Amino acid sequence: MNDASGPMNDAPRTGGDHPAATAPAATAPAATAPAGVVPAKRWVYVIPVAAIMYMLAYLDRNNVSVVLPYMHGDLDLSNADKGLAGGIFFLGYVFLQIPAAVLAQRWSARKTVLILMVAWGLSAALSGLVQSRTQFYAARFVLGFFEGGVWPAVLILLASWFPLRERARANALWMACLPLSSVLMAPLSGWMLDHTSWRWVLVLQGVPPLLWAAVWWFAVADRPAEARWISRAEAGHLAREIAADEAAKPAAGGGSYLAAVRQRSVLVLIGVYFFWITGFYGFSLWLPAVIKELTHDGSATEVGLLTAVPFTVALVVMIANAAWSDRTGRRRQAVAVPLVVGIVALLLGQVVDGALPRMLLLCLTAAAVYAPYGPFWAIPGQLLRFEVVAVAMGLINALGNLGGFAGPYLVGWLTDATGSSLTGFAVLAGFLAVAVVLAALGLRPGPARPGDGSPDIPVPAANAVPSKGS
Repeated sequence: MNDASGPMNDAPRTGGDHPAATAPAATAPAATAPAGVVPAKRWVYVIPVAAIMYMLAYLDRNNVSVVLPYMHGDLDLSNADKGLAGGIFFLGYVFLQIPAAVLAQRWSARKTVLILMVAWGLSAALSGLVQSRTQFYAARFVLGFFEGGVWPAVLILLASWFPLRERARANALWMACLPLSSVLMAPLSGWMLDHTSWRWVLVLQGVPPLLWAAVWWFAVADRPAEARWISRAEAGHLAREIAADEAAKPAAGGGSYLAAVRQRSVLVLIGVYFFWITGFYGFSLWLPAVIKELTHDGSATEVGLLTAVPFTVALVVMIANAAWSDRTGRRRQAVAVPLVVGIVALLLGQVVDGALPRMLLLCLTAAAVYAPYGPFWAIPGQLLRFEVVAVAMGLINALGNLGGFAGPYLVGWLTDATGSSLTGFAVLAGFLAVAVVLAALGLRPGPARPGDGSPDIPVPAANAVPSKGS
């Protein structure tokens, strides 16, 4: 962080680059929607294009979990090696988090994502051409390097399109691409493995991002004022809502990046995300291997189809939890309670017998570890102003996703060391437990924007906005 501390001391001026800056002009009568009508075209244009884009990214990240059990010793990988191959992606994932977030905020989220999309598509395709274990590790690292900047860049994009009262739902609908990608692509990957080599699976699945880049370029705009398809009424509505959100946020050290990321709540969010993501990816990347064991070494197509079932349950629960969080404003509970359920299900899955009970517990665990996504990523936008939230989101995602390296590797290493997955998954449950404690005790509720129905926004006590009567 030392190298980044210089530019972090002075946050850029937003000027006319963000809807909040242009709110006064949007209050003209011509830009006002009819009473009681909230224009909603943004939900149809922005979310689906972004979701498909990230679905392809998640496919190229996670297809290795389906491929690894069927590599048949090509690269001579032990369980620890397989865990490292799954996890080393996240070491590369760290590097572009903050730079891409700042580029998205200062320059263009649309252009930043386009460049990264082309780069990760090429990297994914080339990973099918490796000839050694070391080359495979390197290919996974490079893929993570280019994918790393996409997540924070899209979160910045969504912050320009969806007010806080809609943010958890918008986040969850976009992030629904994570389980949806597994629902659709795990069976596809399994079917491809039954008809071609694992190398061709990786090569062919790197092509779609290169094609979708053209759709992204023509369909997405950085902000409502630049979109051709949006009405003046909807643009005006968004400008007023986002301006009101920004005005209600507490100042963070005069608007400096460094002061913002030093906030206690931001540091707690990093901790929550790290321990949660350790459990999340430790479970997700080993799920196909567990299901292969349940099917007594079933075919790749069978394993792929069954792998889609827990992710289908996760998709439904993820969206429902986000809607509940937006309706009640209870962000902490929407993060902590599902993780408690996940801990119980993860541990029970290691001690019960029978394929059906274990499959049901896998579904429950998947739902539990996916459910917090929407509410969790709504929290930074409630803590920080737009001009500094980019760096905070990048830092949370960068350091938190190091858990994506720790989780898969720990499970693989402990499985080799003990001859059983029980110890590895028990350790993952311990990581999730730490995330629960940090979320429940480390994030204190604070004041909400009047009329927002959000009593559980975790604003640090020192930075809370005083009430008029205080």
